[in-house]
Amino acid sequence: MTGAVSDEGCVFCAAQAGDNAAALIVARGETCFVILNKYPYNNGHIMVTPNRHIGSLADATEAELGELMAWTRRGEMGLTEAYQPHGMNIGVNLGRPAGAGVPGHLHVHLVPRWNGDTNFMTVVGDTRVVPESPPKTLERLTPIFARLASQNR
Repeated sequence: MTGAVSDEGCVFCAAQAGDNAAALIVARGETCFVILNKYPYNNGHIMVTPNRHIGSLADATEAELGELMAWTRRGEMGLTEAYQPHGMNIGVNLGRPAGAGVPGHLHVHLVPRWNGDTNFMTVVGDTRVVPESPPKTLERLTPIFARLASQNR
């Protein structure tokens, strides 16, 4: 982490210090990284986040914003290649009232979506069913993201 002081309990700051596989990090850039969501809404749910512990787009430098968007673009391309979704949710939640699970550390969610992917388990049982394990998702996405980054795409 560089710059601002992190919250002691920040999952993104803690993940950066660890091994990529253990931390579920798909790819690292100079100012940002891509990480799997530990509690995914669907297979392939990833997040792009700055290395620095910042809470909003307004706090990001031009370099961070540029790389954040570049990895978000690669995320869309990589998830499309890996999963062939019918659509994708891409979004930023700033602050807990807006739905941010980690309100102090900016991150962009990318969630692949398929026609009919909302099923009765979510509606009736308040339970999500995601058939692919995080290690399998990491294994699937890491080489795709490495290739996209090397092509500067």
